[in-house]
Amino acid sequence: MTDDMVDADKGSLPAPAVSLVLPVYNGERYLAEALDSIFAQSFTDFELIAVDDCSSDTTPRILADYAGRHPNMRVIRNAKNAKLPATLNNGFREARGAWFSWTSDDNTLDPDMLARLHAAAEAGDADIYYADFRFIDADGEVTGSCRAGEPHEIVVGNPIGCCFLYRREVDEALGGYDEALFGVEDYDFWLRAERAGFRFETIHEELYSYRRHGGSLTSTRAKHIYGLSGPIMLESIEQLPKSPWRAFAYLNLATRDPYHLRWGLLRRAWRDHPPTVMGNLRKVAGWLRFALSVRLGRG
Repeated sequence: MTDDMVDADKGSLPAPAVSLVLPVYNGERYLAEALDSIFAQSFTDFELIAVDDCSSDTTPRILADYAGRHPNMRVIRNAKNAKLPATLNNGFREARGAWFSWTSDDNTLDPDMLARLHAAAEAGDADIYYADFRFIDADGEVTGSCRAGEPHEIVVGNPIGCCFLYRREVDEALGGYDEALFGVEDYDFWLRAERAGFRFETIHEELYSYRRHGGSLTSTRAKHIYGLSGPIMLESIEQLPKSPWRAFAYLNLATRDPYHLRWGLLRRAWRDHPPTVMGNLRKVAGWLRFALSVRLGRG
């Protein structure tokens, strides 16, 4: 137990197959719905470790109520507000399972999510399994779907998404999440896992609902997230051999961020493979229009 955490009794239950961490900060609005989806899982050999990051709303009361009714749930409260990456690390330090996952207090798991991911993990030889998911709005209405990307696409964006299961050895080898990268801690984690040689496998089934609403982190911190993700993406792109794919990765990094004009990345793409740049001039033009609208306050 670290000095940053208030002690929580682990109990005497045997080690579960899966450890699921639920970081929470003032999550009272959707927390019960998230917890209900967790305890409705058809796969029951899991533990839930809820980590309260010093909430000031009714979150502690909700967590205590559910923990009192579910023996496979433990609650940890950070001694001080630590933000998401540190909260995840605090939770996983207490995890006893062979497989890890985490979810958010405003999202929900389909009833067979853990069953499908764990079955694939037991049958396969990869280290990280991830699945498709859907988008829902503040009221829980479905607004779209997201097909998980393929593992090689990790240098142009996060193909893993929010529905995943990975071996505890991945967490141990990487030393957990980078606590300086709040907002892109998950993407950085997957990039480091890929560079370390861990194997990814995609499951093309929708198993999770990701809620988009005005208070979500990705809605409120876009500029900051773009600034953090750029350097970690560039580090991985630079390790690729010269090719049309690397040219596309440079071009994609240059045009994904409307807040920073990275002309040098476009030059690198051109040096690697001019036809890739010429074939994506419409993408470049669209980025320039969007970047201009952001600077004029219209984006």
